[in-house]
Amino acid sequence: MLIGILVVTFVIARSIPGDPCKAMLGEKATQEVCDRFNREHGLDKSIPVQFWIYAKDIVRGDFGESIRYSRPVTIILIERLPMTMELGFVALVLAVLVGIPLGVISAVKRNSIIDVITMLIANTGVSMPVYWLGLMLAYVFALLLKDTPFWLAPSGRITAGIIPVPFYEVFGWVVEDESVKYHFLEFFSNMYIFNSLITGEWEIFWDAIKHLILPSVALSTIPLSIIARMTRSSMLEVLRQDYIRTARAKGLRENLVILKHAFRNALLPISTIIGLQLGTVFAGAVLTESIFGLAGVGRMLFEAITARDFPIVQAFTVVIAVGYVLANLLVDISYAFIDPRIKLD
Repeated sequence: MLIGILVVTFVIARSIPGDPCKAMLGEKATQEVCDRFNREHGLDKSIPVQFWIYAKDIVRGDFGESIRYSRPVTIILIERLPMTMELGFVALVLAVLVGIPLGVISAVKRNSIIDVITMLIANTGVSMPVYWLGLMLAYVFALLLKDTPFWLAPSGRITAGIIPVPFYEVFGWVVEDESVKYHFLEFFSNMYIFNSLITGEWEIFWDAIKHLILPSVALSTIPLSIIARMTRSSMLEVLRQDYIRTARAKGLRENLVILKHAFRNALLPISTIIGLQLGTVFAGAVLTESIFGLAGVGRMLFEAITARDFPIVQAFTVVIAVGYVLANLLVDISYAFIDPRIKLD
């Protein structure tokens, strides 16, 4: 699957209409200038040769050099990916923590006013585009509520002037510049919430959380609604089973019947849909980061597509796809822990 992703990503990136030379140097760039530009960036070779060189570099962990920024794409990933991972993680956790209880309540209170309201909220959430909801949230919380305690940061990742100190510097670790260890630690220190949490910088921690609330809510709405609907559907199917009627006939408390007998057996399809929503989260990050001015993978990917920056488009797409594949692999493995019968099979 990963090999297929690599091939498709490479081909599609080069199928984007437009000339990288014209996109970078302007429409008035001469043919001689463009020929030199293509030679410098390896674009003068055939597509199969370009792919072979790219595949060999990928194996060594080298994603090439950005055409637009003239910097190694790996370094750009280290700078940008932590922001997107934080945003995606918070959004997905929010979707799970709210979506599952809504689905369970809706199933237990089937055809009641609570069920109608819950599903109305879920259907509305699925129907609202991320870019529209993001703009509305920014307008309400940045302008209408700016003089109230409910004010939230409408853009940026952290308040201007605040500079988080990397955790390895706080702990006094000696790290050689540009080494593998340095890049590894720098990657995790660029996760501001994680970095401030382990260093005890609570002011920075709450500031980062404050800036992440609005984009996370905007990004989590669609996954939340889908998870709620799937939870309701799965719970309704389980609640019709004979063993649920038997548990109630034995006099077990309703909370115990719902949580231990019904919900646990409804988890398989719910866990599947949660894994699938990771793709929705990463796709929505492109628009969410652009709306809220976050310097993450999504915003950089949008800019790279516009500039025909093939190395960045390929690298970011491959990394996101790999994350998606690994997440679904973990979901498949989790089946054995959710349902012991699968482990026995």
